[in-house]
Amino acid sequence: MNTTDNSPMDDGSSADLISVAELQQQLNDLLQQLSPERLQVLTDFAAYLANAESEAATQELLAIPGLLERVKQNQVTPKAQYTAWRTLRSDV
Repeated sequence: MNTTDNSPMDDGSSADLISVAELQQQLNDLLQQLSPERLQVLTDFAAYLANAESEAATQELLAIPGLLERVKQNQVTPKAQYTAWRTLRSDV
């Protein structure tokens, strides 16, 4: 497989030959042709793909050094110690 092509399977490339809207329209057209059993298979597969994408994003976040510890520390910080952002930056 050529790794330099811009196939629709590339991750987020703006140079994809087929737009997201076109892909969604193609999928909608194909969905109309499927039996209920095949729709269930497709639903299960879509759920698998969504879970895999979510897991990849989670692993990417967990790979950031110290991120989990900072999130946990922020969760235990009393709300009284927070400052409204409007009082910190009046120009935004």
